[in-house]
Amino acid sequence: MNQKIIIVDYGMANLRSVQKAFEKFGAQAEISGDPQRLAEADKLVLPGVGAFRDAIARLREVGLDQPIRAHVQSGKPFFGICLGLQLLFTTSYEDGVYSGLDLFPGDVVRFPEHSGLKVPHMGWNQLRIKKPAPHLGGLPAEPAVYFVHSYYVVPKDMRIVATETDYPTPFTSAIWHENVFATQFHPEKSQKVGLTMLRNFIAL
Repeated sequence: MNQKIIIVDYGMANLRSVQKAFEKFGAQAEISGDPQRLAEADKLVLPGVGAFRDAIARLREVGLDQPIRAHVQSGKPFFGICLGLQLLFTTSYEDGVYSGLDLFPGDVVRFPEHSGLKVPHMGWNQLRIKKPAPHLGGLPAEPAVYFVHSYYVVPKDMRIVATETDYPTPFTSAIWHENVFATQFHPEKSQKVGLTMLRNFIAL
């Protein structure tokens, strides 16, 4: 089946690296910032790096927030990466207080200061799988993935948590609820482990 995978372009991610990761498996993933194209997608990917405030403002400014929300609510597969995970939640406390897409109740908060640990959390760290999500199939126990972030999500409903990671205390590093898959880490930078997740998403 020819599926239309759209990577959302709102000017805040290295979209080509995500696109190349999909291409490794022969999947054609189109980069687009056109709300109409997003509405036609079979699967949607929302990557992102940078500040929450700028990202949510940009999504609303160019009219991409409603197609993203509609896609998720329609039950079609969705994958959020890094900032693309955080944007799904209610409120971010990054340099102020900002409203997100509110698809999941919860907050985005900064790592507390802790002796010996740097913020941002940057580099390789392990996942502790909390429930057998479809995008996590075929992974080794406690796989290592690549992170770059200073903030993390705190879901109100912990049942959506797919993986946790310690830094130094546990934080939510991936979620899964029905058709929504989202990771705080970068699967496109996480070598075989991350590529396995994207392959699983393609195969849904």
